[in-house]
Amino acid sequence: MSAANDCGTPWAFRGLTMTELARLKFYATQPHACSYLPDEQATTLFLDPSQPMDMHVYAELSDLGFRRSGDHLYRPHCQGCNACIPARIPARGFALNRQQRRILKRNADLAVRAVRPSFTEEYYKLYARYIEQRHADGDMYPPNRDQFCTFLVRDLPFSRFYEFRLSGRLLAVAVTDVLPNGLSAVYTFYDPDEERRSLGRYAILWQIGEAARLGLQAVYLGYWIKNCRKMNYKTQYRPIELLVNHRWVTLT
Repeated sequence: MSAANDCGTPWAFRGLTMTELARLKFYATQPHACSYLPDEQATTLFLDPSQPMDMHVYAELSDLGFRRSGDHLYRPHCQGCNACIPARIPARGFALNRQQRRILKRNADLAVRAVRPSFTEEYYKLYARYIEQRHADGDMYPPNRDQFCTFLVRDLPFSRFYEFRLSGRLLAVAVTDVLPNGLSAVYTFYDPDEERRSLGRYAILWQIGEAARLGLQAVYLGYWIKNCRKMNYKTQYRPIELLVNHRWVTLT
């Protein structure tokens, strides 16, 4: 899990007081079709978009189940449904299973480099192929350059594109936020023709190793939904912590 990167040492974590958090403003959307569960309506809670994207606020809110998409911090806020459960993997206690060891061995020939987010045709072409072949049934299909930039290309001081390359050829990009309390795995896209490598799983394993190397607490994976088949992979990483009733609960 070695890598060349430019992240340096983790920032000192400055916890926010409850008073500071209470001063933040949030807005809820109108109910809309759920992206994950058919026939369900979803409501999303957003941090006031006029609030500057502060790393420490983001870190505190990540512990409350918030995620970043582009310039926005959000979390589900659905009436009568709590299917979206925030998930994170503790970096220190993580234990590889046999399949994960094989994935690491299979990808030992890849070089990893961290760069600041930017738009290049190389990135976009890989992203477009990934969406077209793996997520043609999703709400990001069909891909376009504006969508790619709005969603992923935000030059924030804590955001990184981790490039995974084989002899210079780009195979995957893990869009990751380096926060005081952990790495937030925003999104990963990869070469859909390289199925044998399991690049999506490898990117998570690499980020777990990188979080441990940086002395960070966890890798934040977003939401796990029990009845959504596409989310099943998240609970294959053990131990994993789920945010249930405002407390992080460990599953081993």
